Amino acid sequence: MELKWTSKALSDLARLYDFLAQVNKRAAARTVQSLTAAPIRLLEHPRIGEKLEEFEPREVRRILVGHYEMRYEIRESTIYVLRLWHTREHR
Repeated sequence: MELKWTSKALSDLARLYDFLAQVNKRAAARTVQSLTAAPIRLLEHPRIGEKLEEFEPREVRRILVGHYEMRYEIRESTIYVLRLWHTREHR
């Protein structure tokens, strides 16, 4: 399996960092670090996340990383990180 981040997911990371850094840059860096490390475990267990039926026939799933939701899609031998946000955000 291969892991790829979409441009929207990377924008989400930057947005979250910018928001958190206003209060605490170190905490913002730790949060981004944990969010970028989280999908690595998907390489060994790609279907560990909850399947989101509303996206069928695509295989879109979600995992929670602390207080953040990360959505990803499995296509053939590639895992695409689609989006991420804080669970308190209105989505």
